[in-house]
Amino acid sequence: MAAMLLDGFNHVAVLTADTDRLIAFYTEMFGAEVDGELRPDDGMRLTFLKIGTSAELNVFEIAGNGEAARQTPIFGRGRLDHLALQAASIEAFDEIRDRLMKRGASDGFVTDFGPVLSLFFQDPDGLEAEVCVPNPDARPGVMNPPGTPAARYQ
Repeated sequence: MAAMLLDGFNHVAVLTADTDRLIAFYTEMFGAEVDGELRPDDGMRLTFLKIGTSAELNVFEIAGNGEAARQTPIFGRGRLDHLALQAASIEAFDEIRDRLMKRGASDGFVTDFGPVLSLFFQDPDGLEAEVCVPNPDARPGVMNPPGTPAARYQ
């Protein structure tokens, strides 16, 4: 097998109508940090929000752009449907899950995909996303369909 040439994502660009609210959410839920900001003109604000060692959200707030308010159901969102964040550990995953549930951003349901555990949430702009972590209870070769409840969270 050839060596993998990539090491995850560098950034995901998102649109928001309220940069400060979005930053507060990702900071409170995930410990994100602002890594810089550009305001190239009066109608645009671009904030670099560090969400991992080498990953960030590029948060665009553009005057008059209403795309952040437009919501569609899963698999009806075009080519890019949602983003998935990688938890640093199962302990971090559990902490994130608790925070998201307290905030009302997730119902706390954890899917057991076999090798990966997954938790969906919505950010303040309604962006549906998930947090994933390697499944410590995984059995080699076993993969489960979406909606399979993780036994450790029942």
